[in-house]
Amino acid sequence: MRSSLLTRAIRLATLAAVAAPASVFAGGFSLNEQSASAMGVANAGAVANPENATTVMFNPAGMSQLKGTNISFGAAVLDIKAEAKSASATNTLGGPVSGGTGGDIADPAFLPNLYLTHQVNDSIDVGLGIHAPYGLAADYENDFVGRYFADKTELTVISFSPAVSVNNGQGLSMGIGLNVMYAEGRLTKYQDIRGALVQQVGPAQAGPLADAYEAQFGAPYADIEGDDIAVTFRAGFLYELSPRTQFGLTAQTGTEFELKGDVEISNFPAPSAQSPIGIAPTTLTEDVRVPLAIPESITLGARHQLNDSFTLLAGASYSRWSRFEELDIISREGGAGQVSSVTGSEIITHITEKWKNTWQFNVGSIWQVTPEWALKAGYAWDESPVDNYVTARIPSSDRHWLTLGGQWKSADNGWAVDAAVGTLLFTDDPKVDEYSYLHAAPSQKDPSAGASNYKGEYELSAWSASLQVSKAF
Repeated sequence: MRSSLLTRAIRLATLAAVAAPASVFAGGFSLNEQSASAMGVANAGAVANPENATTVMFNPAGMSQLKGTNISFGAAVLDIKAEAKSASATNTLGGPVSGGTGGDIADPAFLPNLYLTHQVNDSIDVGLGIHAPYGLAADYENDFVGRYFADKTELTVISFSPAVSVNNGQGLSMGIGLNVMYAEGRLTKYQDIRGALVQQVGPAQAGPLADAYEAQFGAPYADIEGDDIAVTFRAGFLYELSPRTQFGLTAQTGTEFELKGDVEISNFPAPSAQSPIGIAPTTLTEDVRVPLAIPESITLGARHQLNDSFTLLAGASYSRWSRFEELDIISREGGAGQVSSVTGSEIITHITEKWKNTWQFNVGSIWQVTPEWALKAGYAWDESPVDNYVTARIPSSDRHWLTLGGQWKSADNGWAVDAAVGTLLFTDDPKVDEYSYLHAAPSQKDPSAGASNYKGEYELSAWSASLQVSKAF
């Protein structure tokens, strides 16, 4: 039965994480919802509070305080409402772009997880986690006025995280782990052909010709997909100052995905004698790569048990999101492919990001109502890394995270069930004023993009819920 339960949990976590991209518009594209037991206290002090096998992800050193074999598995649902209250755009020639505000661009996301630990002996523990640490999904309606800047944005990451911990038997433990991450990404948008037509027919005819082309064939549509595997390293320490107080510290290295795949541009205009307007659609394809930076981070946490009923938790995390300076689509054909030969550069598309480093602060408490039942509450302040360059793909602002949770734990058979709910309160309605910038000079507007611009103001709100089952053998 134990083997069957573990097999089903692994299948659930693996298949669902690959199938379902996540949605998040603050805290970069990292996801907080990794464990219902930790979510109940807004992840406060998670690196110093190894309640169950989820400590593999938060702090591998915490495995030293678990006895025997432990398994935790569950899932979270994250639903963000992200909709532009107002939106307007101009094309390359400075004319208005017709269309709507894009609708609610974020769909509900399902985030599964599975963690397992095993005590090898009194000094050594090993563990494995399967979870979705990063994710992003946004999808505008087809008539979105900013469609020349963004349509679909998707990132799905699943991590396989083996870990090992050792302890000195005197209250100090150390753990190390790997995050072997598989990522899939997709970026799409419509293409404005007016700038290119200016070179062929002049500015007076470019606008009417582009309007006629889009009316008959639709605007060209760029679809970029890629995937990659990357690895980060995590080290953690746990120190038991007294039976009631302990501290935890973890640090994780950064890395960079090279999402390799292809770009396909459909409905791209090509000269045609058969077309009544002299041009007709064709399809261009090219092998491309998309570099994507993952930040280094460090987390400090503390747990203090006031008495047999109340426990206080606190923590802080710092993430080096400044690694994410740009989002580029780069040719893998040396600039000689069907797409890059048209753009004249191996940098097919450039988006200036220039994110900033961020802090997250958490506090929480656990009330042990009875030996079986506990109630939890937590609060976190989460900074957004998006700074001066707010884009249609990631409209973001700082947020407050409020959570409530409950836990039932059997004293007889080792089973435990955690449930948690949370809401995100965004501090501002993010304002987008997006232009195209040069790759060589990221703060300088791209002259070839002309007067192309998108302006929008977004309203964001979100809730999440999580359920987790744990068992100690």
